[in-house]
Amino acid sequence: MKTIDLRSDTVTRPSAEMRRAMLEAEVGDDVLGDDPTVIRLQEYAAGLLGKEAGLYFPSGTMCNQAAIRALTRRGDEVFLHAQAHIMFYEQGAAAALSQVQPRVFDSPNGTLDLEKMEEYVHTDADVHWAPTRLVCLENTHKHCGGLVVPVDHVRAVRELCDRHDLRMHLDGARLFNAVAASGISAAEYAAAFDTVSICLSKGLGAPVGSVLVADAATIALAQRARKLYGGGMRQAGIIAAAGLYALEHNLARLADDARRARVLAERLAALPGLEIDLATVQTNMIFAGTRGSGMPAADLMARLGEAGVLCLDEGPWTVRFVTHLDVDDADIEQTAVAVEGVVTATPDHIEVKTALK
Repeated sequence: MKTIDLRSDTVTRPSAEMRRAMLEAEVGDDVLGDDPTVIRLQEYAAGLLGKEAGLYFPSGTMCNQAAIRALTRRGDEVFLHAQAHIMFYEQGAAAALSQVQPRVFDSPNGTLDLEKMEEYVHTDADVHWAPTRLVCLENTHKHCGGLVVPVDHVRAVRELCDRHDLRMHLDGARLFNAVAASGISAAEYAAAFDTVSICLSKGLGAPVGSVLVADAATIALAQRARKLYGGGMRQAGIIAAAGLYALEHNLARLADDARRARVLAERLAALPGLEIDLATVQTNMIFAGTRGSGMPAADLMARLGEAGVLCLDEGPWTVRFVTHLDVDDADIEQTAVAVEGVVTATPDHIEVKTALK
């Protein structure tokens, strides 16, 4: 039985063509700045997002943290969404590494409360306050279901930042999913930001790596941070070649991931006991509530695993499915059938398992 892995879009394997690009990559020493494939990747990414320069990183977390360090000073305050990746999944690195104070604003869709932000902007004038220096957005917003943050909101945040001389960073790990869903170019999204990070190992299918783009002066500061954080790599062109291949070949196909996610979401929403807000299925993520089925998320996840479908629990009563380039239409059909078989199983079996929890 084939196992269908819908845990994340990070589980993809390099294609034969991508592996060939890695095998044939021309390399140098990237710490010394002369790896030609890394240079091409950085230039290509910067051009794609309309920025002056780029810098290759081993991970998206390091990419985000280098940007924060480049754009702030110790004791500064950073505005961001309460459920942002930087808050949830980066071990408090902004505070630990850059010694900045986060101030969070919550919402169900990944946007920031402009009125509240206006109220809480602080300057150096009052010694009681941490001066506000940076605003971070995330697009698409993973913890809000892969939602696309509208470009109009991005521009409104930029206007606030301009009024108060604040910088802006975009955690654009899945920015190209937002591009595929909205039809708005990556450069147009990126225009409002001082720095943008993009991840090559999520929906784009590369095995590793992220790129930060910005103006040349900011990239120079980020390069110092990358070295400080242990991110200097030598013959990195071997892996950079995969990222370059991904940007050149795997952007347009992200629309297929969104289409398949929508098909699966509609099939699952029709099942008794699962709750899915179809309005939130905008890109390649589906979040399904399981409370109505009587099964905690961990139980459903375990039973689907036995049926050959891997997913993740996102809380006691929510499971997540993520489509990606290693999932085709037949896999979506097999997944829908497997989930239907599990949630419509005999109630007695479900009640026994739940009672044992």
